[in-house]
Amino acid sequence: MKTIEQLISENRENLRDFEGSLGYKFADIALLQQALIHSSFGFEQLRDGQNNETLEFLGDAVLDLAVSDILFNMYPGIREGELTKMRAGLVKEATLAEMAQTITIGDFLLLGKGEESSQGRKKASILASAFEALLGAIYLDRGYENSLRFIRSHFTPLLPVKKEGMLLDDAKSHLQEKLQEEFNQAPTYLLDSEDGPDHAKRFTVSARFMDAVLGIGSGSSKKVAEQRAAQAALDALDSWWEQLTKTDHHSKPQ
Repeated sequence: MKTIEQLISENRENLRDFEGSLGYKFADIALLQQALIHSSFGFEQLRDGQNNETLEFLGDAVLDLAVSDILFNMYPGIREGELTKMRAGLVKEATLAEMAQTITIGDFLLLGKGEESSQGRKKASILASAFEALLGAIYLDRGYENSLRFIRSHFTPLLPVKKEGMLLDDAKSHLQEKLQEEFNQAPTYLLDSEDGPDHAKRFTVSARFMDAVLGIGSGSSKKVAEQRAAQAALDALDSWWEQLTKTDHHSKPQ
């Protein structure tokens, strides 16, 4: 069984190479080494079972704060609900795994035999966790401002491209939750039109509930159009409910 100091001695060249790809030099290289130790390796190879799980826990909190900081300053005046949805889109596992692949963190991970044989270096859950552990290590190494700088450099380029997508992300689920909670019924979606040539189709979909059209959306696929219709419905829901309650033949289900 090895100590983390022995690992650092064996892997020093790889650790320095990884620092080069990160554009960040650790004051305490042991933190970087710990961030790269999966629990399966720690259990099999290290005397004290040390791994990156506690750094992941810390990095998750640092990431939430930093992304909130970035969004708050980048989009002044935006509604709290939209900020929450945008943050969720940025810190979800798929996005973090994508970040991890960009910095080739999988090439430097230390995995146990089982994870190594099952292609653990390519698993989104392992990559995302390692990325969060790296953020935790940077925070302990040089503090929040350096962590924020690192996170900003990786996440800010996503925002101009993905802002709309993040706001639309899971709008259908959110609409269904709201309507289920209020009425114990789900909305339906109707394809109203399909226009354009095969290589450039344009779909228009309406989100409907209780014979009312709540929202209409268009997009290059039915999925995108449905999400946009759902978001339009969410934006109009309060107004629709107010009109509904003014009629004599409808009442809010209990």
